[in-house]
Amino acid sequence: MKNLALLATLVTGALLLYGTKDFPAWGDPQAPASTYLSPVYIEKAVEQTHVPNIVTAVLGDYRGYDTMFETVVIYCAGMAVLSVLWRKREK
Repeated sequence: MKNLALLATLVTGALLLYGTKDFPAWGDPQAPASTYLSPVYIEKAVEQTHVPNIVTAVLGDYRGYDTMFETVVIYCAGMAVLSVLWRKREK
């Protein structure tokens, strides 16, 4: 069973690494996110959200639901870890 888990982990890791080969280079100013998305956030964030900090505007207003659900996932994972660690041993 451990061999099957190891194989599944290696295959998943290989697929994830294969999927990143088409990503733009790190910090590439011609990447789609830098070319199309960032200028819109920089130019319109304060006007559309009325929040003076661009990072807060993006996380709180543009990506509010995404950030909320990421927080819920992290909370649930933490609760699962705590429940496993605090499990009482049978006597």
